[in-house]
Amino acid sequence: MDERIKRLDTPKKCEIFARNATEHGRPDLAQEALQRAVQIRADEHGAGTPAEKEALQAIYDYEELLTNKNGRRTRAHRTWQMIKRHGMIEAIERAVNRPVEPQGYTLLVEMGLEELAFEAVILRHPEVLSEDARRISNERLKVWNAVSEK
Repeated sequence: MDERIKRLDTPKKCEIFARNATEHGRPDLAQEALQRAVQIRADEHGAGTPAEKEALQAIYDYEELLTNKNGRRTRAHRTWQMIKRHGMIEAIERAVNRPVEPQGYTLLVEMGLEELAFEAVILRHPEVLSEDARRISNERLKVWNAVSEK
């Protein structure tokens, strides 16, 4: 990561840097700055485990994708409500245990960020989630990967 970006200490500063980098033809630095904003937000949220931190980063990254797609700041309101009600790990479990259309995952794949899906987070941290969540995540990723390879 660029040293200038490492020194940024708020999401707002990161967003300003990203806009300036884009205006000066440096989309690589803009992307790094937005990624730094995501890291700062996840750190500020106070994750208790590496799995929770990855899930937070995934949510914030997903919000950035939605913001870029919609042209305005877009939050994952239902996900945040579920986290508030049930806690991070239980919210992840609930998210993968419900039937879902792979729209969010498709967006992540299009951006080359499929590793941000909750299913991928679960498989990287099997020790903190249930066997059912791991099984569903594994099956879902196999299906989605097969579909995206066509």
